[in-house]
Amino acid sequence: MEPRFANKVAIVTGAAGGIGAAIAARLLSEGARIVIADLKADLASQTASNLTMKGGGEAIGIGCDVGDEVQVEHCVQATLDRFGHMDVIVNNAGLMTFKKLSEWTGADWLRVLNIDLLGAAYFTRQAFLHMGAKGGAIVNIASIHALQTSANAAPYSAAKAAVLSLTRTTSIEGRDAGIRANAVLPGAIDTPMLWDNPNVKSGAETIDKRDVGTPYDIAAAVAFLASEDAKFITGTTLTVDGGRLARL
Repeated sequence: MEPRFANKVAIVTGAAGGIGAAIAARLLSEGARIVIADLKADLASQTASNLTMKGGGEAIGIGCDVGDEVQVEHCVQATLDRFGHMDVIVNNAGLMTFKKLSEWTGADWLRVLNIDLLGAAYFTRQAFLHMGAKGGAIVNIASIHALQTSANAAPYSAAKAAVLSLTRTTSIEGRDAGIRANAVLPGAIDTPMLWDNPNVKSGAETIDKRDVGTPYDIAAAVAFLASEDAKFITGTTLTVDGGRLARL
């Protein structure tokens, strides 16, 4: 059987580590050619090299600040120059910082929104401009904070909630273009972002060990939504949190 992503090209943002690297590895293992777009160009290139050394295939790393529209355009053009087309975009890059509402400045808000919301919007625009007649798939990595949140993370939670709205609009406008858009909402995932969270460190937010997933759990969900197995699924959200939000 042919791999699900044979002859497909996927851009994964924020993929030099953590969830993004797991997503890139999963798509690569299923036949995709991968572009690892990350703020740190050297780490992006090293991650691409490591992935191909372990599993074969083809992956490249490109330095890209997703909050800079010009850099996003350059990333997409570099992808087209190398592979000729793109079929999947996974908007994974994210930033979570912590302050009380009374302490956030406009600059603080914009720093988070530029990455967590506008980065996804910029890549979505490029998808509409360059995916071509065959269309493709966009998977936005949101967060359970889009639905239920905690103190001191207002810009992150607001941005992730907006990503869900962006996903719905993309699915509507993408229908005639053959572009599907869905969002994955990770819960507590075993990454530095979770354990460096000051709410977790202080005990203000408690995490049951049974509620902690792995980056590969998210990667599996993304691979499904990006594949033809989900060809009739668009505009939806998939919560991947081990059932954490299902309990009172």
